[in-house]
Amino acid sequence: MRTIYHIIIKEFLQFRRDKRMMIVSFLAPVVQLLLLGYAATTDIKDIPMLVYDQDKSSSSREFVNQFVNSGYFVIKEEVNSFKDIDHHIEDGDVWLALVIPPDFASNLLAMRQTSIQLLADGSDANSANISIGYATQIIGKYSQSIIVEFKKRIPGMIAPARLNPEIRVWYNPELKSRNFMVPGVLAMVLLIVTMTLTSLGIVKEKEIGTLEQLMVTPIKPYQLIIGKLLPFVLIAAVDVALVIVVARFWFGVPLRGSILLLLGLSGLFVLTTLGLGLFVSTVSKTQQQAMMTAQFFFFMPFIFFSGFTFPIENMPKLIQYLTYAIPLRYYIVIVRGIFLKGVGIAELWHQALALLIFGIVILTLSVLRFRKRLG
Repeated sequence: MRTIYHIIIKEFLQFRRDKRMMIVSFLAPVVQLLLLGYAATTDIKDIPMLVYDQDKSSSSREFVNQFVNSGYFVIKEEVNSFKDIDHHIEDGDVWLALVIPPDFASNLLAMRQTSIQLLADGSDANSANISIGYATQIIGKYSQSIIVEFKKRIPGMIAPARLNPEIRVWYNPELKSRNFMVPGVLAMVLLIVTMTLTSLGIVKEKEIGTLEQLMVTPIKPYQLIIGKLLPFVLIAAVDVALVIVVARFWFGVPLRGSILLLLGLSGLFVLTTLGLGLFVSTVSKTQQQAMMTAQFFFFMPFIFFSGFTFPIENMPKLIQYLTYAIPLRYYIVIVRGIFLKGVGIAELWHQALALLIFGIVILTLSVLRFRKRLG
């Protein structure tokens, strides 16, 4: 243990001399979380919108104000023809156009059904769907308010039967996408930082020749491996703590579960990332090669197929089966479950077991390969 202790001290001394590595280890995770926390969001506000009001009555103006007052829409312009609508949508100036028919007010007074036309730019399908969803909600609420108002004026009036759904959203009542994305960013930061540090740290020693100097000393291979990996475990723990503090107190993401459980299961995930970093270091001769290998063979597939940005359920069946081989898939479920749902090990033991198996297998194979290279 004394030998391992001295190797750890040596690693931290070398780490302290490399200012760039210190920045990557501690400052980069916080900066990445701040940037991605604001950028990685599916919430849409200030949707650019056109209005073609053919009625031009007080009722139609009141109806348009419902969109403005909602906070979701911004009226860019009021046009006088469908040709103008086509022009603005083709140029990408607006996402949605609201067309009010000329008999809008008279139909409301007579309690007749009236049609409202919504024209959306479908080139961005996600934004179009969200915009139409917001607009549909506003139209529904306005229609309901008209019926309530007429019932007050004419108590005996028979209004058309309507459903009045009462919607309750669990775990994320405000439907803030930031609450969903920021915990995922924690997983991504932990993956990138720990794997990068491990692979680059070992490859750098190969380049400058210090690894060969260690190999000719009486230090045993297992002591060298443990001594080189433990500092990265400690750095990962500090990074997790930093990211949790920023997520909780800067972005206001609720942390409903156990911090100790999150740290413990993060340790299981770190076993996997350290193993992958060690593996990359054995197949790379330069730091540039290590970064390229990590980026194309690990970072990009993990981001796309882990459920971080794209729902796994929407992927083809074959791809869904492939995602079971990606450790990040399980860790993202753990992080989001602990942050948003407050679940414990009773609900997360499947993911924890998968990470434990991945961690042991990947780290063992990488250590064996690394020892072979040392030999």
